[in-house]
Amino acid sequence: MALYEHVFLARQDLSQQQVDALVEQYKGVITANGGSVGRIENWGLKSLTYRVKKNRKAYYTLMDITCPPAALNEMERQMGLSEDVLRFLTIKVEAHEEGVSAMMQKREERSERGGFGDRDRGPRSFGDRDRGDRPPRSFGGDRDGGGDRGPRRPREGVEGGAE
Repeated sequence: MALYEHVFLARQDLSQQQVDALVEQYKGVITANGGSVGRIENWGLKSLTYRVKKNRKAYYTLMDITCPPAALNEMERQMGLSEDVLRFLTIKVEAHEEGVSAMMQKREERSERGGFGDRDRGPRSFGDRDRGDRPPRSFGGDRDGGGDRGPRRPREGVEGGAE
């Protein structure tokens, strides 16, 4: 049997219990067709990059599946008919990953660090960088630091110029 990683996005207005019921429903489809479901990870409610079927957020769920292709096709067919599933993606893999996925590792690292606000930003901020031996910028006059060049002469043969 083939090994798959399957991720699906469920509507934002569902409760976590309803998302769990969807997982159990699709798990039942796989097992009824001769497959098995290994690891199941709920990544929670996350913001979408753009609206999908008028939703700005979605519940993400990862499933490790071992099944024949017919079972996977049936599950994907049912997901396509369901209004609760916004998107899904199935990838065939050589072997299932051990432990937690990369998405769950990131969440655990954030909680250990204490959130985003506790990062060390270095000894100085962006505005305090060293400008070296350059003189301060002057916004009047030329870029080369020269003085006033006097009034501008109109060019000949151009509208508004001398005839």
